[in-house]
Amino acid sequence: MRVLQSASKTFESEIAAFCRGATVPKEIYEAVAAIIADVRHRGDEAVGYYAAKFDGAKLRARDFRIKPADIAAAAKRLPAADLKSLKAAHESIIDFHAKSLPKNWSAKNPHGALVGENFYPIRRVGLYVPGGEVPLVSTVLMTATLAKLAGCPEIAVFTPSNPSGKVADATLAALHLVGIDEIYCVGGVQAIAAAAFGTLSIPAVDKIFGPGNAYVCEAKRQVFGTVGVDSLPGPSEVMVVVDDTADLAFAAADILAQAEHGSGREKVYLVASDAAILEAVRSEITAQLKFVTRAEKIAKVLATGFIGIVAKTADDIARAANYVAPEHLELMVKESLQKTLLTTITTAGAIMLGNHTPTAVGDFTAGPSHVLPTGGAGRFFSGLRIADFQRRTSVIKYDKLSIKKAAPVVAAFAAMERLDAHGRSVKIRAL
Repeated sequence: MRVLQSASKTFESEIAAFCRGATVPKEIYEAVAAIIADVRHRGDEAVGYYAAKFDGAKLRARDFRIKPADIAAAAKRLPAADLKSLKAAHESIIDFHAKSLPKNWSAKNPHGALVGENFYPIRRVGLYVPGGEVPLVSTVLMTATLAKLAGCPEIAVFTPSNPSGKVADATLAALHLVGIDEIYCVGGVQAIAAAAFGTLSIPAVDKIFGPGNAYVCEAKRQVFGTVGVDSLPGPSEVMVVVDDTADLAFAAADILAQAEHGSGREKVYLVASDAAILEAVRSEITAQLKFVTRAEKIAKVLATGFIGIVAKTADDIARAANYVAPEHLELMVKESLQKTLLTTITTAGAIMLGNHTPTAVGDFTAGPSHVLPTGGAGRFFSGLRIADFQRRTSVIKYDKLSIKKAAPVVAAFAAMERLDAHGRSVKIRAL
């Protein structure tokens, strides 16, 4: 584990080299662009070709969409205990997000005119559910539940199949629970391209949501403008901040959990007031590695994507965190420091407070969506929320009295901007 000093004059350049290595490699950019172009040109044929190439699945166009009967059958096969857990997580997600459902409003402005906002669900959305390294069942609930709450009329889900053309029962059961039956067993760049441009078998969507690997993330970036995208959530990140009140075994376990995703591009940050605490956590990580099944993949992530930061003051911690803008931020520090950092750290995707709030509880069941900004995007993106599945329209209604009050202001702007037709369009109404 490399250790940086946050107070160092070279800290920003050193941390930038580690966490902002997010420039898309040329080979990824070009591979993604080629697949998108091929899907636009050959449609279903290209989608099937790449499903075979990358997933080993021999799919014809008629096989892309999973039959409703197969979805229901998968839900029936799911063990009762697993279904109970899905329902519990679903309930928590609904409870959290229903509180932030946007509401239409109207009021009188200073001119006496009626102004307001109306919110409309996006007509057709596409949800991407990763299924490569592991089937991310939780991503179903963390995206589809919000789309349903927002009232989106059409919800299409894309998730890769195994070589037999099958999708995990748990993934299908979660979709059945939420009430979604338009599911395509197609993943990767080809899924994003099909969602954006449409094929004979897959109608295009208006906006794409969900996390993915570096190729999926780049595909979303390249189709943005043709369709909307929620953000560009890529490989997982966690920053764990510890002090002398932290349970270091907990900190080590959480670091292992985030490295477990296994793409090899995950980033793990450990922040402490001195190097001795960093070393104690590192030793605990080594001791716990023998208890996890994906130890080999985790070790590779820790070898290249794990960094320690010595930050001696609250200001130093905030400076480091705000620069990194971590997807997940765990503050395993004393209560007073938690309160301070909650006001000074402003870029984290999600913040977990105290020794008993692991990132995993947020990933699966606490309530907020686990689709969060990565790669520094927390500086300008927030985690997925219900408003992302809606669009807003402003509403204005003037009458003769209110337009007279507005006329002098419009006249002044029209003169300053030399737009006399603008001014005249109001003046003739105010006479």
